[in-house]
Amino acid sequence: MAAYFILLCIFVSLAIASYVLYAIRRQKRKPQGRHDQAVLKLPPGSMGLPFIGETLQLYSQDPGVFFSSKLKRYGEIFKTHILGCPCVMLASPEAARFVLVSRAHLFKPTYPRSKERLIGPSALFFHQGDYHLRLRRLVQGPLGPEALRKLVPDVEAAVRSTLASWAADGDAASTFRAMKRLSFDVGIATIFGGRLDERRKEELRRNYAVVEKGYNSFPNSFPGTLYYKAMQARRRLNGVLSDIVRERRAQGEPGADLLCCLMQSRDGGDHHDDGALLTDEQVADNVIGVLFAAQDTTASVLTWIVKYLHDHPKLLEDVRAEQAAIREANDGGKRPLTWAQTRSMTLTNRVILESLRMASIISFTFREAVADVEYKGFLIPKGWKVMPLFRNIHHSPDYFQDPHKFDPSRFEVAPRPSTFTPFGSGVHACPGNELAKLEMLVLIHHLVTGYRWETVGSSDEVEYSPFPIPRHGLLAKLRKDNSVGVDNKECKTDDNCDGEVNCVIIQ
Repeated sequence: MAAYFILLCIFVSLAIASYVLYAIRRQKRKPQGRHDQAVLKLPPGSMGLPFIGETLQLYSQDPGVFFSSKLKRYGEIFKTHILGCPCVMLASPEAARFVLVSRAHLFKPTYPRSKERLIGPSALFFHQGDYHLRLRRLVQGPLGPEALRKLVPDVEAAVRSTLASWAADGDAASTFRAMKRLSFDVGIATIFGGRLDERRKEELRRNYAVVEKGYNSFPNSFPGTLYYKAMQARRRLNGVLSDIVRERRAQGEPGADLLCCLMQSRDGGDHHDDGALLTDEQVADNVIGVLFAAQDTTASVLTWIVKYLHDHPKLLEDVRAEQAAIREANDGGKRPLTWAQTRSMTLTNRVILESLRMASIISFTFREAVADVEYKGFLIPKGWKVMPLFRNIHHSPDYFQDPHKFDPSRFEVAPRPSTFTPFGSGVHACPGNELAKLEMLVLIHHLVTGYRWETVGSSDEVEYSPFPIPRHGLLAKLRKDNSVGVDNKECKTDDNCDGEVNCVIIQ
């Protein structure tokens, strides 16, 4: 009887405990930093259909339309459910700063596991904490001003090669594809410091292209699928990079490029000889991570720059005048560009900033709440995805007058804090932003002082791959301009081109 009574007490206790736990879970848990406040509510919004949420609504149209309709209905903070995850979306500069800067410790970077496997789980942007800080300090050296100053000749050589190859083709070609090749070459120069032979370079290019095709595919590991092929190519990339690392070690030449910095980095800093080195797998993951970060985003912006210059002939004329003066200072282009000259391209820099704002290649970023968090009276539950909407901030009339007009002069005055974040913000802001800007400045210089181009067909439609670019990657013909400085505004339709042809003459 006593045993029965004890078992009954245990059962009742477990039942009470289970009920209490259930009740607690049903309640909105009090968020970080507030202990004397009434229960908070989730933000307004819709979670969509079971399982799929509102994923189809987001990806079946221009994402800007989806976000704008939500903002109009619910305001600057709303909930939704996409890609299998409950999300809170935030569309104000204050909210972006809250998530990325002032309360960044409450939100961690998050990516689908399938994407981490392709890039490499040890890549910089998948982490936070000590490992992230260690790697960030590491890459800031090869991507800082002093290193970029020495990199200008390599960037210029890549730009010259890309433009010459594009022009030699003669036919209409995808601007985006040409810009991707340029960005890849600049990434290779940054990582390997011009010490990579062509065979290795082509091995990396070929396999990386396969990985890239599978990056946004359904993560199906069946043989023959894009994702399966991408994983096979990723393994081959590991092999190529391991061979390169082994050869570097055998040569015993430290160098100052990014690869050498990764190979020599020790846990605890450069002055801790007993610290652990990065493993070969960690080195490979971060090399692939840099290539990934350096290519599609920069190539997308470069494509939009070509379009915006084409669409604004008067602005193009002014940019050409600025660049022509630099060209003349370099003996008609016979001497290379210098770092100081790229810093003096005032109007061209404003064109780049406005292109970054208008294109807003990174529409949003993913974070995950590591604890229950309160924001403006709403609860962001632990484990929910949090997405600051950069594009909507960049296109808001509250922060930019006539936001859908391409107007570089708006950057004669600095934007309000946290309203312009094309490279993100806080500890996870893109460490390669100055390299990307250098690439854009050098490309514009050589494009407008040595070539003319024609866009074929309509360039106003947008496609997503996954970043926004003009349809078909902006089909264009590029031709060497042998009459630089000659005023020739006549524009003719090329009989060999199908469809509408818009011509820009570089004077």
